[in-house]
Amino acid sequence: MKIDYIPAAPAASWRKRRVVLVGTLCAAIGVGSFQLLTRSNDAIAGNPSNQLASDTGASGLYLSADMARPNTLASSDFDNIIQTAVTDALRVPEASQWSTISVKPGQNLSVIFEALGLAHDEVADLLALGGEVQRLKKLKAGDELHVLVEDDRLDGLKYALDERRSLEVRRGDKGLESVTITAEIEHRQATASGKITDSLFVDGRRANLSSRLIMSFADIFGYDVDFAQDLHPGDQFSVVYEQLYKNGKRLRDGDILAAQFTSQGQRYQAVRFTAPDGNTAYYTPNGQSLRKAFIRTPVDFARISSPFNLRRLHPILHTIRAHKGVDYGAGTGTPIKATGDGKISFYGNKNGYGRVAMINHGAGVETLYGHMSRFRAGLSVGSRVRQGQVIGYVGMSGLATAPHLHYEFRINGIHKNPVTVPLPRANPVAPNHMAAFRAQSSPLMAALDQQSTKLASAAKTKTSR
Repeated sequence: MKIDYIPAAPAASWRKRRVVLVGTLCAAIGVGSFQLLTRSNDAIAGNPSNQLASDTGASGLYLSADMARPNTLASSDFDNIIQTAVTDALRVPEASQWSTISVKPGQNLSVIFEALGLAHDEVADLLALGGEVQRLKKLKAGDELHVLVEDDRLDGLKYALDERRSLEVRRGDKGLESVTITAEIEHRQATASGKITDSLFVDGRRANLSSRLIMSFADIFGYDVDFAQDLHPGDQFSVVYEQLYKNGKRLRDGDILAAQFTSQGQRYQAVRFTAPDGNTAYYTPNGQSLRKAFIRTPVDFARISSPFNLRRLHPILHTIRAHKGVDYGAGTGTPIKATGDGKISFYGNKNGYGRVAMINHGAGVETLYGHMSRFRAGLSVGSRVRQGQVIGYVGMSGLATAPHLHYEFRINGIHKNPVTVPLPRANPVAPNHMAAFRAQSSPLMAALDQQSTKLASAAKTKTSR
């Protein structure tokens, strides 16, 4: 996170100040001379002085209604006008001494302070403050420090701890003092939509969606749609999401609030809802959970290189051998995710499968992941894993002609086609939370409808041309 400091506005050029000064002086001197001349004439004519007008006006040189003579100007007032004119014309903004330092590889606080000409004890005095100041011991390349130096002493320092919090150090009467400031993050709503012509990723980027939002979109509908296999030209997507701002500057994209995917007349919709108990999930507009006990595919955006086929000709053995799973072609090292919650029942080498992980999900369901290049560190037999957790990486160990994942889905020991097996859903919105859900989801669904209307209108316009 970068903190910007805006220097004071540059002073007007000396030529302009000189014109203002001379003009003001001339006006003031002229007024004084006029009044002195008027007083002399009054004294000669024996006329009494006019009473001061009650309303002196904005200029302080108000003439009375009968235009007889101007207000009397005391000598002290004259001096004040001259002094004000000089002061206004010569006022110059103080130059900012803040320096922005971008930490380079190998630099630490001592090296940076030495380059700034600060004494060695300045580092010790700063770190002695403790607390968040200790974070300055672990500066990384690319970090930014904003430093104020006065009389060869550290007078101020600012450092972003994260996107919301910043450390500020100032020199007070008792020496250096530190404080951690937390900024408010503004959440703004944004929308995007598009049509599939190439792929979800390519067309999502074309619609100005970040890579993270595209992956989130695929995860939301991943229980029902295989975005590597089920896409068709003309499929449509719409997204309502958050953008996070700090001090008016955009930080990053937030979460997807609502999403819609339409494929060959089939429409899938999702809305994000956080229940009063703090649990957040995506639901259909009528409150049904989009989450299922299993995700459909264990590898993101992979292609099926060999489908479920009980009479397949084995590519290496050249014999009819049942293919009781699905092969997903992907590059070596592609992460493999557990498709459901469970416990690892096998983690090792298994004949032609090569490196294999097997997960017991309970209720008689077991999944198998074969031909891995390597396992995820820290896991072993008995480890509990969560849905979507990476358990290994794609490879070609065992009997394999190219890098891919062999994935099997078994129910009570019987192999099922992972692509078509029915997957049970998680729990819906609780009845006592439905009122809050409807209140939150209604405006989001309206925003999705607007995006769909725009897409339809754009398509109609393109067709008419």
